[in-house]
Amino acid sequence: MNIIMNSELQHKVAELKVCLLIPTYNHAQFLCKVLEQSAAVPIPIMVINDGSTDNTKQVIEEFEKGKSDFPFHYVHQYPNQGKGAALKRGASLARNLGYQSMITIDSDGQHDPNEIVLFIEKATLDPKAIIVGSRGFDHENMPQQNSFANRFSNFWFRLQTTIPLPDTQSGFRYYPLFVFEKKRWLTDRYNFELEILVRNVWRGVKVIDIPIHVYYPPKDIRVTHFRPFIDFARISLLNTLLTLLAFIYFYPKKGVHFFINLFKRNPKKES
Repeated sequence: MNIIMNSELQHKVAELKVCLLIPTYNHAQFLCKVLEQSAAVPIPIMVINDGSTDNTKQVIEEFEKGKSDFPFHYVHQYPNQGKGAALKRGASLARNLGYQSMITIDSDGQHDPNEIVLFIEKATLDPKAIIVGSRGFDHENMPQQNSFANRFSNFWFRLQTTIPLPDTQSGFRYYPLFVFEKKRWLTDRYNFELEILVRNVWRGVKVIDIPIHVYYPPKDIRVTHFRPFIDFARISLLNTLLTLLAFIYFYPKKGVHFFINLFKRNPKKES
């Protein structure tokens, strides 16, 4: 039997109470394949259609007619509100449906849905950690602006958290749903994926990475909604604010914890 259909994997999915979330915006030509490949994994699927103006709605409805035996949920939200907003809405819906965690995958065909299994296996060992798929930087057709933006983000993430992470902008992730709770988030768009990492590191959540494959379509068929000037400005503004908060809040807190732990390990001997 194919590994992704065996009963052991189904048991792990049920144990994690995990679903797959696919946020999408105007990626109809790729979404159908992503859905079909994802359906080969025994995991509930949820799609958040974030104000698409192409035939995304029809693709989703056609898929629902022939879907697998595993649950399928979708939401159409209008107008477009941003990837961060879609992730937050998906997390809220997942909690209401009784899930405790979710794996997110982009709808543009860059990620291999077969690798959902890797996240399930890793999450079984560490279900309370955020797991980020690391794409690396040496790939055919990888846009130069993507490489620069990722390296830029990785640098600031390490400064803000002291943790090295090779791909802070990857959309292929595993989240325990509690990481979305009890926060007034600052962002709703691409930059939310950085904010949720940084602010959860500050609260003590472990963030780990696993290597994944990635496919960048040739430039003539690639569809991207990343706007270099606006989105880079948003990320820069967020990084400025998070870095300021790191020096005001995170580093002092980390220093206090260090001295408390040092004192516990080396208590003064009574004379």
